[in-house]
Amino acid sequence: MEKILVALSGGVDSAVAALLLKEQGYAVSGAYIRTWMNEEMPLADCPAQQDIEDSRAVARHLGIDYEIVNLVNEYREHVVNYLVDGYQRGITPNPDMMCNREMKFGIFQDYALKADFDGIATGHYVRKLTNDDGSDDLLEGLDPNKDQTYFLALLRQEQIRQACFPVGELQKPRVREIAQGAKLPNADKKDSQGICFLGDMNISRFLEYYIEDKPGDIVNTDGKVLGRHRGLHRYTTGQRRGIGVPSNTDNEFYVVTKLDMERNELVVAFDHPDSPGLFTSEVELYGLSFVNRPVTEPCRLLAKPRYRDPSQAITYTPLEGGRARVQFDAPQRALSAGQILALYDGQKLLGGGFYA
Repeated sequence: MEKILVALSGGVDSAVAALLLKEQGYAVSGAYIRTWMNEEMPLADCPAQQDIEDSRAVARHLGIDYEIVNLVNEYREHVVNYLVDGYQRGITPNPDMMCNREMKFGIFQDYALKADFDGIATGHYVRKLTNDDGSDDLLEGLDPNKDQTYFLALLRQEQIRQACFPVGELQKPRVREIAQGAKLPNADKKDSQGICFLGDMNISRFLEYYIEDKPGDIVNTDGKVLGRHRGLHRYTTGQRRGIGVPSNTDNEFYVVTKLDMERNELVVAFDHPDSPGLFTSEVELYGLSFVNRPVTEPCRLLAKPRYRDPSQAITYTPLEGGRARVQFDAPQRALSAGQILALYDGQKLLGGGFYA
């Protein structure tokens, strides 16, 4: 019997993952990964304590062992510092993807294997396929509305080899039905939103504790000063709300098109398809990572510019130094440096890279 350590987040998906594995005969234990201490910063709406109570209640209901794995220091080093550094440099980081690569399928998985578990499980909506040669691929979850392969685009072969995803073959409504049928204590709990450790907290409010405001000018693409911003770390490309510049008499709204770190200027334009800097047809990727075999020749692929974006047809051209050039068939709106493009062959996740 294989021993599996399930990362119980407190949500219904990971709870059902543990239930299904137990029903399939695995020796299942549960663990809550503690990534944040509320004492570090006054997050009034920090969801951690409720999640701990819910995950413990699920383990008790299932009759499985339960523990809290404290990775607060590691999370600060690998995720929080990455998040803060990115905003300081004027790029838009993705902490959830880094959490998956460095924490859940990195440090937490290593912890499980050293504790004599054969692997870990999560509640991600992805499917794992083992090939004839023994390698593993990740496929989009069966529920297209919940597919989470995008968030695993930076995982490597050795990380998914000892991981399983029990709910990837299910539709979300079916997961709810299973939870309710088993009377799981969190069966009707709403799905979490926002950054993995902040809950519903606004990212700007979080960054106030780490980055000092540096006010500067808000300018249009011609350099005309339209107003003042509080600090470039509070904005991201494509943002419309909270810029601080009103619409014009034609009720046209401004959108952020560039963070000019050198001049400390926030560049905005009207939200038109032909606004300079808003749409792009070509990007360069760096920090490429592949789930299985790397793509080494120019080819046609699919790509997701952001989570929940539909797949886009692209021409992919490898470059030297772990970089690649991507040309989109259709121009893409507001691609932010530091965000991640996930690469696909049909429903198969190939990997991903960062926008340069």
